[in-house]
Amino acid sequence: MMKEAMKTILDIQELDMKMLRLMRVKKQRLQEIGQIDALRKELHQQLVEKEAGMESLGKQIHAYEQKIQDIATKMKHLESQQSSIKKVEEFNAITQESTALEREKIAVEQKVSDLVDKRVIEEEIFGKIKESLESSEASSLNLEKEIQSSIKLINEEGTSLKKEREDLSKKADPAILHVYERLLRNKKDRVIVPIQNRTCSGCHIALTPQHENVVRKGENLVFCEHCSRIHYWQEVVAPVGTETTTKRRRRRA
Repeated sequence: MMKEAMKTILDIQELDMKMLRLMRVKKQRLQEIGQIDALRKELHQQLVEKEAGMESLGKQIHAYEQKIQDIATKMKHLESQQSSIKKVEEFNAITQESTALEREKIAVEQKVSDLVDKRVIEEEIFGKIKESLESSEASSLNLEKEIQSSIKLINEEGTSLKKEREDLSKKADPAILHVYERLLRNKKDRVIVPIQNRTCSGCHIALTPQHENVVRKGENLVFCEHCSRIHYWQEVVAPVGTETTTKRRRRRA
């Protein structure tokens, strides 16, 4: 009776393991969609930042160009004053002021040149990011469709497995099923495992001969004292021809 009850629970466990695998695959596929979306958002953010940076550079260039024009206007004004000045001291003072303005103009022009070079580099980077985004959006669209299709199939298979499990659960022993489901919620893995070579195949810790004998009888639920999994005795099927060979050897003896 216990063996039959355990067989039903084992069948339910197999369905649960399939559903857990499907859930892990679904979670992984959803994470892939999240990564694709994160990549797109990152590229969009980079475009926005580069665009803002280029706009700022443009404003700086414009401000310096205006400053150059102002300096040039001052220099022309000084030149016009210089032609009408007769005193040497005043002439020299205007010359010094013009020289200072010229140096300032050259320095500002250098700043403009540096900013223009920087803007050219930023524009190149902006173009590459834009191309990368367009390429990413095109390829990720197909990938997202494939992932969504995969998730749809997973959901369909999961629904089928759930229905099959519900049908099996109606035939299962309620008390054993309750214990099994409680362990499953805790471990999210196989909780009914066979003994192999007097070892729990769940935690791989050695068991006592007495424990093995109790499991072999199969009269009650037996729990692993180390990992709390339920143990059952799995009959070892002898390889084909083993029994015949043994008998022949006995006859010869």
